[in-house]
Amino acid sequence: MDLLEIKNLKKSFDGLVVLRDISLTVKEGQAVSVLGPSGSGKSTLLRCMSMLETVDGGDMIYCGKTAVKDAVYAPKAELKEIKSYFGLVFQSFNLFPHYTVLKNVTDAPIHVRKRNKAEVYEEARVLLEKMGLADKGDCYPYQLSGGQQQRVAIARALAMKPRMLFFDEPTSALDPELTAEILKVLKELAAEKMTMVIVTHEIDFARSVSDNVIFMDGGLIVEQGDPHDVIDNPSNERTRAFLKKLEG
Repeated sequence: MDLLEIKNLKKSFDGLVVLRDISLTVKEGQAVSVLGPSGSGKSTLLRCMSMLETVDGGDMIYCGKTAVKDAVYAPKAELKEIKSYFGLVFQSFNLFPHYTVLKNVTDAPIHVRKRNKAEVYEEARVLLEKMGLADKGDCYPYQLSGGQQQRVAIARALAMKPRMLFFDEPTSALDPELTAEILKVLKELAAEKMTMVIVTHEIDFARSVSDNVIFMDGGLIVEQGDPHDVIDNPSNERTRAFLKKLEG
């Protein structure tokens, strides 16, 4: 089943075209990695997909429901429901500094979803254990490493029970050791068939985890497909040049 379908997406900022006619599909259970040089439009695409930016053209369909048709957004109530289908994990964690780890994870399910408090707390403890943070529930974000904060952010996104998760460069603010922690968590989620779209510069990770790799440059999808085709045997010169630069 297609959880997300994007057709002919366009986005400009002050006359500068950032996304040109982007079309892609994300199927249930797929891990999709988005690669490309800085300024290629990767993060803007993710921000449009997660509705942090409004698009200038195109359609976006989530779980069969149309969020955007020809750049016209669905009514507010419908959009609210559609936004519940996905979670977003930022590169800079975006945790509430004055909340404990447990409150960061439980706040939205209780206050936004109006779910049973005891049930949410129980689920949150299970999630924190899964993230290797069972003993950190009473800590505040400043008491954690960057890797631990990012794992709290992932737990917080999962606590809302989304159908899919979007990650915007989830390791770019971390040093190599902490990066490995987060990639391990993402690999485990991929193994559990959590639907994910991951903007990343971690080529080896993209190769080993992704069902589909998208390479972007200049606001276009230049190449997409199986990671072994796109990463190991790219057909496009721009993809080859980008990968060669990374290896160099």
